[in-house]
Amino acid sequence: MNQDHIFLGIGGHVVALNRLDGRELWRAKLGGMWSSGFVTSVTLLDGRLYATSNGEITCLDPGTGAVKWHNGLSGLGTGFIAVAGGNSIPAAAEQAAQAAHTAAMAAATTAVVVASTTAASS
Repeated sequence: MNQDHIFLGIGGHVVALNRLDGRELWRAKLGGMWSSGFVTSVTLLDGRLYATSNGEITCLDPGTGAVKWHNGLSGLGTGFIAVAGGNSIPAAAEQAAQAAHTAAMAAATTAVVVASTTAASS
């Protein structure tokens, strides 16, 4: 499901669009007194959608936009929030698989070149 979605953060809102046709699937207004005038960012981690705006963070269901939880981060101000986290093991495994594939393709190409060169020399 989430692979078919694009998530946008804009003006205190999070919007989910269909990747194939750009159709709006859902829209959620974030909480906070002044969220509509602030930068809104979104991050998808481990199947949960996190949105930040006005120094606050909200966890949303990526399928429906329903709010799972909200934290006003009291006392930290209203600046931009950078979100990081999640499990890096799948990304590392994917990178290792891509590296192995690249190495295998390079080895196969080398074998074809060697075989062609040997045949041409004979």
